[in-house]
Amino acid sequence: MAQRIDRAASFGQNLYVDTRGAAGEPVPFTQAVINGLAQGGGLYVPEELPTLSLDEICALARLPYAQRAAAIYKAFNVDLPDEAIDELMGRAYGDNFDDEAICPITSLDESTHILELWHGPTSAFKDMALQCLPHFFSASAEKLRKEGTLDHEFMILVATSGDTGKAALVGFQDVPGVSICVFYPFGGVSQVQRAQMVTQEGENVHVCAVEGNFDDAQTGVKNIFAACQGKALPFLLSSANSINIGRLAPQIMYYFKSYADLLSRKVISLGDKVDFSVPTGNFGDILAGYLAKKLGLPVGRLICASNANNVLTDFLTTGVYDRRRPLLKTTSPSMDILVSSNLERLLYHVTGSDAEVAGFMQQLAATGSYTVRPETLAAIQQTFSCGWSSEDEVAGEIRARYEKDGYLCDTHTAVAFHVAAQK
Repeated sequence: MAQRIDRAASFGQNLYVDTRGAAGEPVPFTQAVINGLAQGGGLYVPEELPTLSLDEICALARLPYAQRAAAIYKAFNVDLPDEAIDELMGRAYGDNFDDEAICPITSLDESTHILELWHGPTSAFKDMALQCLPHFFSASAEKLRKEGTLDHEFMILVATSGDTGKAALVGFQDVPGVSICVFYPFGGVSQVQRAQMVTQEGENVHVCAVEGNFDDAQTGVKNIFAACQGKALPFLLSSANSINIGRLAPQIMYYFKSYADLLSRKVISLGDKVDFSVPTGNFGDILAGYLAKKLGLPVGRLICASNANNVLTDFLTTGVYDRRRPLLKTTSPSMDILVSSNLERLLYHVTGSDAEVAGFMQQLAATGSYTVRPETLAAIQQTFSCGWSSEDEVAGEIRARYEKDGYLCDTHTAVAFHVAAQK
């Protein structure tokens, strides 16, 4: 991996561009993390994606998780020193997780394996990114202050359907120069998740309930960003949702980790493709798998598994994204979403056109739907499969997995199990 990183570094730091083309010049990683959302509501994506060879991927199998994560970040040429990345990853992925593997794999049989992403401090998969983002955010702010381009404190705004809220509150608790406010849909998260959030300690944390659903909370956060652009405020706004590239990047790591672990166990041979069934709401987790594939990881099918809020299943089947439907409350609330923000990043990577993406997002805001070109849908379907599970099917899958395999899974994982079995 070191050889690849040295070669990549010779081309200079990687820059990040706006999916809608409204932000002007590309910015370095640290600025993209600080900004959170690009100007005009677009999302940041890397201008270039590195490519790792199979030998370099194999070398990752010999490293602990924090070093694997650091190696991937270095391949992206983020504008921080290598030693700083090593130190930050060591702090993000250490004894704050209850398993030294960070995200261990449990195998049910020779072809079915579960990547367990719930071993962090809040027992939510969002810990995988939100134990990392606050460290990168602080390092980015310190770098920009030293360069004289930053002299404000920050307010982090977060919309949550359950998991992100507590994980973000824990990650940013008492971080100097940063306050955080989490918005959750009243009655739209579990009682456990609500209790986790409203009892969070810290001098800089705030939690607010919103009348409506997650999409209302997420739209409200984006509207706050838009309303505050260009205004003189005593603080700068940023986000810890997966609209922030600093949230998305850490999720790429565990796809490489899972592949490396299967190599180490000799379950697969180097170059074998692995399919991933991913319970999906805001599309960030599965988008990370797509980016891992673009980086060179031998990913087969990415199975987009939805609950009864199956707007993504319809889109991946027909090419029509239509949020004009009631949002249903289900037993998998982290997926109760009708506006999947990170799909915008996939559309940018597939179409290569910020103008086209901007048009889609304008149509979505104005009419509630948009339709992609047939060739765009065909390109997406080369990698993505899809399906959805009803509430009865989710409950039945939990029971079946326990009775057959002795494995007790949560509702979100049950969705992924059920949909994968249909493919």
